[in-house]
Amino acid sequence: MEITAFLDRKLARRFRTYDTDGDGYVEREDFTQAAERTTKAFGLAVDDPRAVRFHDALIGLWEHLSSVADQDRDGRISVDEYKTAFANGLLETPESFDEGYVPFLDALMSIADEDHDGRLTLEEHVRWTGALLHLSERDARSIHDLLSDEDGLLSTEALLAAIREFYFSEDPAEAGNWLLGSLD
Repeated sequence: MEITAFLDRKLARRFRTYDTDGDGYVEREDFTQAAERTTKAFGLAVDDPRAVRFHDALIGLWEHLSSVADQDRDGRISVDEYKTAFANGLLETPESFDEGYVPFLDALMSIADEDHDGRLTLEEHVRWTGALLHLSERDARSIHDLLSDEDGLLSTEALLAAIREFYFSEDPAEAGNWLLGSLD
């Protein structure tokens, strides 16, 4: 996969959302802390089945990412290792992306979609993106407005489409490319 200047900026931004402690590396603990923050933001006990499923999904994501990206096998991933993993085919196609990402998104929605209707309210979207991705409320509100339907709700399908756009679209006008707010 060619890492264009635009994709490079998006990957750098995504890396920062993983790097919980801001030390310039992504480690297993960053994923554990993200799971804890997110489940806590929705008032779930650690042993709640939805919390356990979400934690397991994040750890699975970490294990896959580290197996592909941690080139020097030091237990952490630098931004350069992260970008190299993408250049080497971490996301071959939108379909292969779906295979890995849909289970994670399902686990997330089981927590964030409190009425289980397959759509997120503005408040639910702000809460999960703040807890998991460190998104500002302003950025979360903006992206929710871009992606939500006429009722102000964001469907699972629309969210998945936006995530696909983030990784695969080179068109800055596509809403998914701003999924994480400003790329600067």
